[in-house]
Amino acid sequence: MDFQTSVKTCLTQKYARFSGRASRSEYWWFVLASVILLVLASLLAPILYLIVFLGLIVPLAAAGYRRLQDTGRPGWYIFIPVGLGLLGMLLNMLLMPAMPTMVDGQMTEMPDMSNMGGMGLLAILSIVQLVVSLVFLWWLTRPSQPEANAYGPPPVV
Repeated sequence: MDFQTSVKTCLTQKYARFSGRASRSEYWWFVLASVILLVLASLLAPILYLIVFLGLIVPLAAAGYRRLQDTGRPGWYIFIPVGLGLLGMLLNMLLMPAMPTMVDGQMTEMPDMSNMGGMGLLAILSIVQLVVSLVFLWWLTRPSQPEANAYGPPPVV
């Protein structure tokens, strides 16, 4: 599948379709198009970036879901890295010590060093996220199963 066909398929025909399978070329061409679009939007205006990002969440998740099914894995696994990322952001907000700031030449809000265990937890979670990301990268780059699997027939390339 070429670049244009992949983008057209993912944005119009399979925008929110979480069933079936997606070939490597369909998935990776669409990811490349999404990255290019997001970079361009971020250069133009932050609000445009947000709009484009929100518009691409569903088709990116659907394409990843179908891609994992194409390799014989359950598609819902694509939400594991997302969940880990959200957990990391939540823990970061809850556990990060306050940073000192200068107000009128005086330091305010000294950091609370009693919460360094939380920092260790964040470090461990970051390592887990890195490992999970590498595993998913490996899975998403694997060849399609040539025969029909539990998720349907092989995708048309």
